Amino acid sequence: MNVVPDTSAVVDGRVSERVEDGTYAAATVLVPEAVVGELESQANDGLESGWDGLSELKRLADYADEGTIELEYVGERADGDARSHAHEGDVDALIRDIAADRDATLLSSDIVQAEVARAKGIDVEYVEPVARGVVDKLPIQQFFTDETMSVHLKTGTKPKAKRGALGEMRYEVIDDEESSEEQMDEWATAIVDLARQSNEGFIELSDDGMDIVQFRNYRIAVARPPFADGIEITAVRPIAKTTLDDYEFADELRERFKERKRGVLISGSPGAGKSTFAQAVAEFLNDSDYAVKTMEKPRDLQVGPEITQYGALGGEMENTADSLLLVRPDYTIYDEVRKTNDFEVFSDMRMAGVGMVGVVHASRAIDALQRLVGRVELGMIPQIVDTVVYIEAGEVHTVYDVTTEVKVPAGLTAEDLARPVIQVSNFETGRPEYEIYTFNRQVVTVPLNEDGGEAESETGVGRIAKQEIEREIKSVAHGHVDVELKGNDQAVVYVSEGDIGTVIGKGGGRISDIENRLGIEIDVRTHDEKPGGRGGGSGDDRSANGQGDGRGGQVGEERGTVVTPEITSRHVVIDVDAGVGETVEVRADGEYLFTATVGRGGEVQVSRGSAIAEELEDAIDRKRTVTVVPAR
Repeated sequence: MNVVPDTSAVVDGRVSERVEDGTYAAATVLVPEAVVGELESQANDGLESGWDGLSELKRLADYADEGTIELEYVGERADGDARSHAHEGDVDALIRDIAADRDATLLSSDIVQAEVARAKGIDVEYVEPVARGVVDKLPIQQFFTDETMSVHLKTGTKPKAKRGALGEMRYEVIDDEESSEEQMDEWATAIVDLARQSNEGFIELSDDGMDIVQFRNYRIAVARPPFADGIEITAVRPIAKTTLDDYEFADELRERFKERKRGVLISGSPGAGKSTFAQAVAEFLNDSDYAVKTMEKPRDLQVGPEITQYGALGGEMENTADSLLLVRPDYTIYDEVRKTNDFEVFSDMRMAGVGMVGVVHASRAIDALQRLVGRVELGMIPQIVDTVVYIEAGEVHTVYDVTTEVKVPAGLTAEDLARPVIQVSNFETGRPEYEIYTFNRQVVTVPLNEDGGEAESETGVGRIAKQEIEREIKSVAHGHVDVELKGNDQAVVYVSEGDIGTVIGKGGGRISDIENRLGIEIDVRTHDEKPGGRGGGSGDDRSANGQGDGRGGQVGEERGTVVTPEITSRHVVIDVDAGVGETVEVRADGEYLFTATVGRGGEVQVSRGSAIAEELEDAIDRKRTVTVVPAR
């Protein structure tokens, strides 16, 4: 008899099984080249099914050498496009065609393949698929105790775990014996197989070198080479299930959620208990007769069966959001709002009228709100997020109320500087703690003191005002410029005596224009009038302090030595190879930029974002010649 096995039968070892029991004694086994190609592709992808199938082909070759069967490879290998569409039936079609052409029996463990072949008049022998690697419990279950939140395993290392109460987790060794590669491979394979075969598990993501598995309430990441430098298994589970009554401000938060559909960010550091609180909120909303859904990747929130948990449809949360808008939930819990795309999806759904509760990583409550800055229009933030809940050590630490008001920001005095200001108020005390607004084309977040004023004179608006004053003055001054803030609404500018008239402008016009725009009174003086003399200054004023390792050119005479500044992620670095503590002037095409003190090793560093750094970067972009000369 002639037998054509498909990929499923070869992987399950069904051909050699029938040779051994005599069913296929003296049979001619026709193995399609398309099957060989598919097995090779799976093995190259690190899939156990590919290696199992190749082992079966080796057993068939041994039987052929013994004369038990005849073995022949037939047909053509499927091209890459056909293999990539194997799940759509392209390879199966090639196998059926060979069985039909050779008048052979098709052996298959694939019920769809078998039924299609029968419909086409092909003789079929269907066998039940083998449940490979089935286990009835999680293979690494023994490492979990009642207080274990996560288990961390890796080849060649001792097993570790995070154990303890929320906020008091200890990362500790839980077994003195290092995990061997063989043991790790066995665990990793068993975990993935369990997720595939169990009704209580599924594979959230499967890619080259990484599988994300959800089994019951365990989320397990299985990493393999070449993605990781060794086999690694990280299993996480929640160790507490709470209700909203377990948290501070429970009554107030309940009323807040019921009052109207809200936009809420639940923030905190990793392991603080954000997801546990989000689950409590979801259960409360569901019990309060709201239609509640979740958006998760991976799906690991522990919520009741009435709350449907959605993943990323087609790998994109935008698609999930589109589907949810058709489902029309009252509230959606969005777990892990992290990337710009996540914030955009969150914002779109909120503006569509859906109540949104997002889980965000942040080290401070205000940081969660600032992550929206630059991602959505500033004026829309209070409409998108009106409540921020900060979780620390499993407890509600801070709740912020987010509103908007047209007012003069704290730190400014002129009435004509009124603008839309986002006020972030402490929910418990009602006192504003932060203001967020646009000042001179920049968004600033200003911490407020107990009196509602700006907490520090050179943070927020003060810092930007100082930069703007510097920028305006240095555009016309030829010499060195220093700016000192005197409170929230006064500043003193020190310039060379010859620059006084130019800086003030005809009839005081230039200074008046800056004063009116910034709402800051500016006093222009010479360097000789500055306490302590001319001085150098640092940071955002017209001088810079250098630190470095001493690379670059020599400081020359008056015309200077040409240098090539290096722009890093945080600094603009100039190597001048001068003595530590020496003062130099930096110029662009001979035009004075700033004065700097040389740091260790002969290097000058200027913090990016400062006024002088921006002008230096502009000179570099314009390909102006940057030179360094000794200051006189």
